[in-house]
Amino acid sequence: MNQSTKTPAPRHEAQCSICSHPSRDEIDHEFCEWKPLTIISRERKLSRAALYRHAHATGLFPKRNENIKSALARIIERGYSVTVTAASLVAAIQAYAKIDAAGQWVDKVEQMDVTGTGELFSKMTRAEMLHYAQTGELPAWAPENLRWPTEDVSE
Repeated sequence: MNQSTKTPAPRHEAQCSICSHPSRDEIDHEFCEWKPLTIISRERKLSRAALYRHAHATGLFPKRNENIKSALARIIERGYSVTVTAASLVAAIQAYAKIDAAGQWVDKVEQMDVTGTGELFSKMTRAEMLHYAQTGELPAWAPENLRWPTEDVSE
């Protein structure tokens, strides 16, 4: 199954070691699934430069970029078995959560009216502040307009 998104120029196709490779469809698929180019080139006995030229000529980069979520998922899955920093694992999870099915970055925006928060915090006891810091929950007596929305407001 050829995953290229555009037809390569006849000159490229005639000179490209990947276009004439018996495993071209698999190579295209591996590239689009973010398999490391060093591994593809070593396994298929191809140069990295040839892989990049082929990917550019056949339009594989947009298809690959749509699959960024699969690359991030592999990073997250490996978090338990390889040495990664907590920050890099959290960053991968945050990025994964912000990419939609089409591979597009989507920022969720939550709005909150923060008018009067300074006064609210000055009225809170030390225990209420500690509880708020740990759970994000305001005291029961806090006005409703200062609470986080309970439903999605990003639409």
